Amino acid sequence: MVAMLGLRCAGVLLAVFAGVAGCQQSSSSGSQSPDRKPSSSGPSGYGAVFLAVDECGSRGRETFTEVSCTSERAAARVIARYDGKVTEGPACPARTDFVLHISEGRPTGDENGDGEVPRGYACMRNLELPHPGDPGGGGGPRTVVGDCVYSAGEGEVRETACDGSGTNAPEYRVTSAVPERALCPAATQLYVSLGGKNPVGCAVRM
Repeated sequence: MVAMLGLRCAGVLLAVFAGVAGCQQSSSSGSQSPDRKPSSSGPSGYGAVFLAVDECGSRGRETFTEVSCTSERAAARVIARYDGKVTEGPACPARTDFVLHISEGRPTGDENGDGEVPRGYACMRNLELPHPGDPGGGGGPRTVVGDCVYSAGEGEVRETACDGSGTNAPEYRVTSAVPERALCPAATQLYVSLGGKNPVGCAVRM
């Protein structure tokens, strides 16, 4: 059975650029690739494809096992699934709570009977609160409008919960996302690299 955990998504490192510096794309955002296809475009039913879209899994200490979504063990649901490496494929949806990295393996049963599950990644959404991927939640693989950040060193910030429940207090909130820095509102005090179609996050001090 194949299961790999890749749950370190909260507190994604972001590049910050103030003054005359330009914005650079955050490595956590990932640009969309038009020729990359999801490995499963819709729900397949429990067990038909390993962790396909709309299927669920239970979280263990070092593994993540596929279970029925009606199971008491179900912890999170797959909202998108892609083949290949997360650094080379499409970005997960903004509401993703964490990314599950799936390695090649030889389970006792699989979707086509060849004994292998292809390498890929699943974008997961918790079935219950908390949802760190929501705006202001303090985590998730992407930083979006509504998220808060704190200074984590020279020229860098990290995401944290806007309600102050995280280890670090929020210092800035991302209020909008625009294609280029010049389009940020005049009140902007910090520029945060978000990636995607609108890669510049315009943030103000809280």
